Amino acid sequence: MSPGLTGMLLGLVAAGGLILAVRYAPPFRAVRLVDRLAPYVHDTPPPSRLLGTPTEPGLLVAVRRVFGPVIGDGARLVDRFVGGRAAVRRRLDALAGDMTVEDFRVEQVVWGGLGLLGGVVVSGVGSAAAGSLNVLSAGLFCVAGLVGGVLGRDWWLTQQVNRREELLLAEFPVVAELLALAVTAGESPTAAIARVTRLSGGELARELGSALGRARAGIPLTEALQQVADRTSLDPLARFIDGLLVAIERGTPLAEVLRAQAADVREAGKRRLLEAGGRKEIAMMVPVVFLVLPVTVLFALFPGLISIVSLAQ
Repeated sequence: MSPGLTGMLLGLVAAGGLILAVRYAPPFRAVRLVDRLAPYVHDTPPPSRLLGTPTEPGLLVAVRRVFGPVIGDGARLVDRFVGGRAAVRRRLDALAGDMTVEDFRVEQVVWGGLGLLGGVVVSGVGSAAAGSLNVLSAGLFCVAGLVGGVLGRDWWLTQQVNRREELLLAEFPVVAELLALAVTAGESPTAAIARVTRLSGGELARELGSALGRARAGIPLTEALQQVADRTSLDPLARFIDGLLVAIERGTPLAEVLRAQAADVREAGKRRLLEAGGRKEIAMMVPVVFLVLPVTVLFALFPGLISIVSLAQ
């Protein structure tokens, strides 16, 4: 790397650090309402950390403590430009986690920073290999890394939701048949849900267990089950919850309904397997058509081509 390029990069780093230091210095930082009211409010002493568990992942806590103002401004900027808070909230609820939209925006900022760092590294390596710095290419790499990191976290959240819904569908027939067996044995729907969640594991059992826990905490069981149905976009699970609600509210027979729903989900799973097999069969034609067939034609025509060339000479 030439001395001029090295000096340029060091100057950019120093200028960026100076801008950040001046931008977030106390005289130029906006005073928050919490900071204004803090001297007039006597807070209770915080409890010991040994008495509870952290409510946030360690990465978010560390990032917020080290880069608090920058991360907060970046999260608000991402939320303003990307938008879609309702969709993000719905997907976070579908994961049944404790992460809020603000925590997700912070993770998007962290992913965007990592993507920007990757773009800087790639542009630096390319400039070192070429012996000169192309400012336009370096800027495009950095912007692509930043945008890719922010959107990549959103894509990863969608993948997490899809995988969890696949697990819910895979566990649904077994849980439905266990509930039908417990109801047939004479237990009430509430007692059957409690028995199934106690004896089984998995995402669906945890969902039903959390709904039962909320019901024991004071929320009506029908409302707790409806919250489970609202958090997911799976039609079989929504019909399953509706059947439970009707059985609890009106006392209608539930066992046959649950067995029929389990059979429907199994048939839907078989159809999905057949559709996936058809798509894989079509995908298998790609290497056959574009790799195997050209090589076969080449082997068949190459001797004749060599003979024609030799005769022409």
